[in-house]
Order: sequence, then C-alpha cells, then structure tokens
Amino acid sequence: MHGNQAVGPQLVEYDPIHLFVFPEKLCVDRHEMNAVTAVEESQNGSSFREKTGALRKILKKQVELVYISAPHQVPAIQNQTNQQPEKTANGGDEDQRGWWFSDVQARSFNAQQECESSLGLEESVETVKTAMKDLGPFDGILGFSQGAALVAMLCALQEQKLEAAFNFRFAILVAGFHSACSQHRRFYDGPVITVPSLHVFGQDDRVIPEEMSRDLLPVFDGAQILIHPGGHFVPAASSHRQTYQDFLKKFQ
Repeated sequence: MHGNQAVGPQLVEYDPIHLFVFPEKLCVDRHEMNAVTAVEESQNGSSFREKTGALRKILKKQVELVYISAPHQVPAIQNQTNQQPEKTANGGDEDQRGWWFSDVQARSFNAQQECESSLGLEESVETVKTAMKDLGPFDGILGFSQGAALVAMLCALQEQKLEAAFNFRFAILVAGFHSACSQHRRFYDGPVITVPSLHVFGQDDRVIPEEMSRDLLPVFDGAQILIHPGGHFVPAASSHRQTYQDFLKKFQ
C-alpha cells in the first residue's frame, strides 16, 4: 500500500489509530519498514486523516500512514428538543465511530465512567485483525484518545501471546488512558508490555487529563513520553518533530 490512505468506516476508529488510528498504518519511506496503523475515537478514518495533516507533513519522509475507522456507529447527538441530530460545522451529520461503549444501554462512551462491562470491544479487535490482514503488514500502531486506549489493549494481547495476528514493533499513544471498565482489567493485570512505546499527552487536555495518561505509563516497560502544553489533539509543531523522528528512527 502506497501513500496516505483513508479506509471507510467498515474498518476502525473512534477519536482516531486512532490505531494509529489504530490503527492506521505507517511505514518508513524508502526503507523496509512497513505501515503503522492508526486509530481514534468518535471520528472516522477520513476525518482523523484531515485533522492529522500536520503530523503527516512532519513524518512524510519516514512513514506511510493508513487510517481505519472503528466498527461502531455512535448515535447522533440530539438537540434540546430531542428531534434532530446536531450538525457538524460543515453542515453535515458526521459519521461518528467508536471502539466500545462504556454505557451499554445508551451506547455512549465516557473515559471516566466506571463500569462492570462494556459493549463492542471484541468486534473492534476483530476489525483490527481484518484490517491488518487486508492492508498490512504494519510496523507499528498509533492511536488517539479511545483509540490509544485500544492500542494499549492490543499491545497487551500481543505481550500475552493471545493474538498471533499482532506483531507490532512499536506503539504511539496520544491522549491514552487506562480503561475504567472492570471487564478490561485483564489487559493491565498481565505482564508489563515490552512493545516500545511513545506516550503523548497535553497538560491542558480537559477530555483526557494528563494524570489519566500518566496512569497508563506503568503498564509499559521503558515508556517514552512527549508532553505538550495544549489540549486534546495530536501535537505536530516543529518543536515536536525531533521526538517523533528520533523514536521512529529506531525501527528503520
């Protein structure tokens, strides 16, 4: 697969790999490094691709990004009369996608909502496996927000040797967090994840506060971090370029 590509909603994403979007796929240009997949939350692959244009620009000489969308459609946001869904800034109804729901009844998600069980995670894992088979191989995986939380779970499955399909050489988690769902404890109670990882989070992030992203760090062995002063987005200013590039150089 060549160039930056956006895969339709039948693949993966929610606040995008996100898998890379989680995944999205990324690979080193003119090298043997294969794609990295990208994943995100509450968005789809195409919209996340647009929002990460600056990241693609600073990494274009190193990686090829492939975006996938999460399998679950998020119900449209209703207005106060509960009649019509809210419109996006461009006037259309955005195709919102998610990796799992913390509120099974409402089919909604809140990263800080404690719950016993969730809905949809198994389907998302299968979606990622299918994307890897159809679009891979991938060298690494990148996720944003809920997509980053999913990336951590996929790395845990790889570490525990529970999914032969997963063989990521590295992971990048932007605004990641430790799931508050009891059903997901198995991803964190196993061995420390040895997949090399770069964790990126903002000091002014009000969606996934900095402390939530820091709580995920002990799950990974030797986790590297990139802290920025901003909020809930994928940072890609010139001051961040060197950190990304130095991390990726180890896998070229």
